[in-house]
Amino acid sequence: MAILSIQSHVVYGYAGNTAAVFPLQRLGREVWAVNTVEFSNHTGYGTWQGEALGVSLVQALILGLEERGVLGQCEGILSGYMGNAEVGDPVIQGVHRVRNKNPKALYCCDPVMGDMGRGFYVKPGIQDLFKHRLLPLADLITPNQFELEALSGLDTSTLEGAGKAIDALHAQGPQVILVTSFREGLSPQGSFSAQEHIDMLVSSGNERYRIRTPELPFTSVMAGSGDLTAAVFFSRYLETRNIRQTLELCAASIYGIMEATFKRKSRELLMIQAQEELVSPSASFHAVRL
Repeated sequence: MAILSIQSHVVYGYAGNTAAVFPLQRLGREVWAVNTVEFSNHTGYGTWQGEALGVSLVQALILGLEERGVLGQCEGILSGYMGNAEVGDPVIQGVHRVRNKNPKALYCCDPVMGDMGRGFYVKPGIQDLFKHRLLPLADLITPNQFELEALSGLDTSTLEGAGKAIDALHAQGPQVILVTSFREGLSPQGSFSAQEHIDMLVSSGNERYRIRTPELPFTSVMAGSGDLTAAVFFSRYLETRNIRQTLELCAASIYGIMEATFKRKSRELLMIQAQEELVSPSASFHAVRL
């Protein structure tokens, strides 16, 4: 069985599909990658070359998969960063095409829009696309804290507030919600600063857990870490169908790769050098039920 991953792509470094495909493969998944953007490097460098790919190309690639008769082999669809809101149409069509062939296929939507301290970094229309069209379609969503607040319209500076925001998103359709980063007391306008720890929150509606790991003192947000987290979480969830086990496996792998990256003072995730962390994490963390 395969995962159809519809995301951006960079030639150098790790973001979008570049940060998702190898981890998925290392975890034993076949991956069909459809790129929505082709950039030389991620935008965190300030300059880059390339362009957002046309809607017609994304549609054609998914249609080509359907013509090969393989969509029934797809057990999951993963979407992430989109260059423009129009790309939402082929993503939605792709989800429907896959579900038509395999009704059990799950759709994981990573609503990439922005981050705390940085604000929105996507084009106009993307927020509405995620909020009104992709969110109701998704089985799983993986927002960071900023995106959780943007999608729900609720304050998430407290654990109680984050819980209410999660409930609001559950009401729109997603069965499983992973908040990939949560810092209590932080507002969207707050500047980025590493704290002693960072949390992930996961909820299935009936169950909710928090897991806490040390926060490594990077001086800026590490590009691609959210894309990596969404991919690892989705793969592990397809494997376990247990949100607590999935959260613990995911947090351990992400921390292992981030720690290796920090120790080497790398500006890019050390995805290859630390790949064993994906399958056999060197650390372990305990999820606490909320």
